[in-house]
Amino acid sequence: MKKAYWAGAALILAFLVLGLTTFSSTMTPYVTFAEAEKSVRVVQVMGGLEKGSSRYDTVSKTLHFNLVDLETKKVLPVAYRDVKPANFEEAVSIVAIGKYQKDGFHAEKLLVKCPSKYQGEETEKHYGAKVSVKT
Repeated sequence: MKKAYWAGAALILAFLVLGLTTFSSTMTPYVTFAEAEKSVRVVQVMGGLEKGSSRYDTVSKTLHFNLVDLETKKVLPVAYRDVKPANFEEAVSIVAIGKYQKDGFHAEKLLVKCPSKYQGEETEKHYGAKVSVKT
């Protein structure tokens, strides 16, 4: 009977280890633009859409735009290969999930926060709305 207990405990331990490794490999942390450039894994970066920076290629279904860090004003070029999200141009903030490569950040997924008619200017103040970058 002791062998059955040990086998059960080993099985439970194996499932716990499997669950923890699966959980840690699927976590996608929020990072700064500088950390995203150094990372080799999938990360999330958040910023505002730079005014006039978006262009969509309908043939390759690729959206190119610049994401601006609202604190440091650093610009990160982003390429997203999929259908352009609805109301993309009105976004007050964008979360890009993907990896950084030589030519910029390649997003696998975009989360777009549009302004709320109930929040008005407060949302724009908090999230930055569309950002103009002066160089």
